[in-house]
Amino acid sequence: MCRKSSYRICQHRRHKCVSCITVTVIVLGLILAVLNLYQLQCMKAENKLHELKKLSGKEAAANTHLVTKRPVVWIHGTIRSKNNGRTGYLKHVFLVFEKFGFSFGEKSSDWIVAWFHDFPFTNYAEVMKNLKPYQKVNHLPGSGYLTNKVNLAQTNLNFIPRAFEIPAKKKQFVEYASKHRNTTWVQKSNQHRGILLKSIDNIDLSVQGTFVQEYIAKPFLIDGRKFDIGVYTVITSVDPLTVYYIDGDALFRFCPEEYYPFHASNTNKYVVGDDYLPLWQVPSLKDLYEEKGFSFKNTFNEYLSSIGKDHTSVWDKMKSAIRDIILKKEIYLIASLRKYSSKWNFFELVRFDFVIDENLNVFLIECNMSPNLSSDHFSKNAVLYEHVLLNTLSLVGVLYQTFTSNKTTVAYEENMLVSPQDITVFPDYCKGNFCSENCQTLICQLCEPCLQADLLVDLKRTFLEHVQRGSSRRIVPPSVSQKDALEWSPGIDLPVSKYLNTKNRLIYLWFVGKCRQDAGWCH
Repeated sequence: MCRKSSYRICQHRRHKCVSCITVTVIVLGLILAVLNLYQLQCMKAENKLHELKKLSGKEAAANTHLVTKRPVVWIHGTIRSKNNGRTGYLKHVFLVFEKFGFSFGEKSSDWIVAWFHDFPFTNYAEVMKNLKPYQKVNHLPGSGYLTNKVNLAQTNLNFIPRAFEIPAKKKQFVEYASKHRNTTWVQKSNQHRGILLKSIDNIDLSVQGTFVQEYIAKPFLIDGRKFDIGVYTVITSVDPLTVYYIDGDALFRFCPEEYYPFHASNTNKYVVGDDYLPLWQVPSLKDLYEEKGFSFKNTFNEYLSSIGKDHTSVWDKMKSAIRDIILKKEIYLIASLRKYSSKWNFFELVRFDFVIDENLNVFLIECNMSPNLSSDHFSKNAVLYEHVLLNTLSLVGVLYQTFTSNKTTVAYEENMLVSPQDITVFPDYCKGNFCSENCQTLICQLCEPCLQADLLVDLKRTFLEHVQRGSSRRIVPPSVSQKDALEWSPGIDLPVSKYLNTKNRLIYLWFVGKCRQDAGWCH
């Protein structure tokens, strides 16, 4: 028995050794294959370098993409901090680009994306007018129609507190205020500095560069504190208009002091400043955030649910407000964009700040260009900021652009990203007699025989945005339920027709068609 046992042990050891040798050979083979591939790439790079040496200086600069594989980002701020600008308010911008393999360049580099903290269309006007097709810039021409404090505040929409520019609209303000004697007003500088509550009798109507705005006097409070909610929003296209919001999370900022007993002279009770109270320091929210591990947004949602409030309606109202204000400014954005050679070079990340009253009505206070993405003051905000940046860059295609950057995309590469079959919708109408001789009907303009070349480009980019959107969700065109999509027919008018122009209606109808095919396209 001992001998048999020893034999089995020996056999087991032999099999084990054979297995080890086999694994070793496979591993060595893989290593050699990788080394061979690496050497091959090095040889190719050396050959391309040799080719570049034969070129003139200008030709070599124009063809550096033959060797340079890492995509280049040009990051520009108004203030350069230490460590080459990679700390402070641009720290997370640098970190996210670095994590995805970007190298950092300057204006003269062959960059595929430029990230400006300030507005680039003044100091870099010539650069902006001569962009290459593959280059992206993180600002839109005309975005000031949204982000300018005075302009936004005076937009006549019911979710924006009534405002008047001073002294230009002094007369209109006096007339309105005389009919609303119980209204409290806040006088702001055009940069939203020096905010202070005042009665109509105490407002200085001669101060230049200010405006007065109705104050939401009965805000919804959590643990006795007023707060605002920052919703990060990305405009990926103006013509057609395509707008997304970052659904994964939002910024919550609380006033340092409790609202009551109220004193207008104490701005810490009603103004959210740089030294705001973060969500995780609010007693009723701390456990949900720190112990349960919820995001900022889900912490807020759970709190509202716990007191019998509907958080869904709050977010729906904010999304509706964002949609309405951008649609209100759409014609100005389109007019500004027409000065530039391509409509696809630009996108915009903004933060819409809302306050909520005690009845859960939402009010838009401001829209921030280049919203603060620095976690220097509150390190726990880093996760939010990097989430926003990651989803924004994914949505606009920057993280995937290395596939086609630095050269004109050839047909088979385009089809790998999005094929003509991906664009096809409404086969029951497009393949039948309904559209055979009729390209005037809206639905038929989406069919292959009627599909215009510029609309095809728009649809391909819209398709890519949807599949790359991450936690972003579409606001314009609005989402559609699969039930509504399946019940739609050419005889039924689109429910959003009243506020969408023809091109936007076409993109919306295309989403209806995609939703009929796959529920994943409905929202």
